Amino acid sequence: MKPTARSDDRVKVRAPGKVNLALRVGGARPDGYHPLNTVFQALSLFDDLTALLAPAGEYRIETLGDQAHLVPTDDSNLALRAARLLASRHGGEDRYGVAFEIRKTIPVTGGMAGGSADAAAALVACAHLWHIDISPSELEALGAELGADVPFCLLGSTAFGRGRGDVLVPILSRGGYHWVLALPEVELSTPAVFRRFDELNPDAGAAPPVPPGLLEGLASGDVRRVAEHLVNDLQPAALSLRPHLAEVLDAGVGAGALAGIVSGSGPTCAFLTANEDAAVRLSGALAGLGVCRAIRRASGPVPGARLFG
Repeated sequence: MKPTARSDDRVKVRAPGKVNLALRVGGARPDGYHPLNTVFQALSLFDDLTALLAPAGEYRIETLGDQAHLVPTDDSNLALRAARLLASRHGGEDRYGVAFEIRKTIPVTGGMAGGSADAAAALVACAHLWHIDISPSELEALGAELGADVPFCLLGSTAFGRGRGDVLVPILSRGGYHWVLALPEVELSTPAVFRRFDELNPDAGAAPPVPPGLLEGLASGDVRRVAEHLVNDLQPAALSLRPHLAEVLDAGVGAGALAGIVSGSGPTCAFLTANEDAAVRLSGALAGLGVCRAIRRASGPVPGARLFG
């Protein structure tokens, strides 16, 4: 990878959150994972990671911004796990060291791949900081070991994912899409949502296909056709665990969204709008209704984890 935006001892990387335009889920496999057919879109809601050289064998992290107190700072942190994994494959953890500072904007445990975005940013940052020659495909393979969403956070834009969602094919997507994101007060655990999905769907088999109309809408840039075909098989499970989310979804559609959907495993509710002006109006209306703790506007698609600054 070409180090185009770094100093000798400091690297900055920006990584996006995501929304699943389609999330089709099959029954649990023997290994516990669920087969997925999904369409990702990377959104302009970013976490910014700064990586500084540290003494060999030293790995530490500080998190700033919204919900920073919810992010672990021990070795369970995905960014630290990413750094250690990369180091272990290129000479050993004791050969390298890094100190991360992450400024959070992507919701924590919000169904928008905030932890995966940080892991993707850490992989890109450390590869440059430590002068490791590694291809994008090799980085994606490492990312898949860390979590199913990490490869997409590296790739960005719009992509179809299968398997656990980590086997990716870029999708033709014309035009831009304007989203309003409602961040509820409640939290949701991804494993808990999948367990509830299993309870609600005891006979689930293979993952259903994504709607052809969604892919056609993306290819033609028809935002209304895309809105008509948004689907999330985890949404009933999320709503059963957090019934308030149904109120949030109804409020957004009632205030002018083309469609609303729970993002991933939730609890973030994502509303697709006709254009930027409509997104501004919707965000103001939702803020006035007081159905969630915060409102964010974002657009997509955007690139995956990239150097900046």
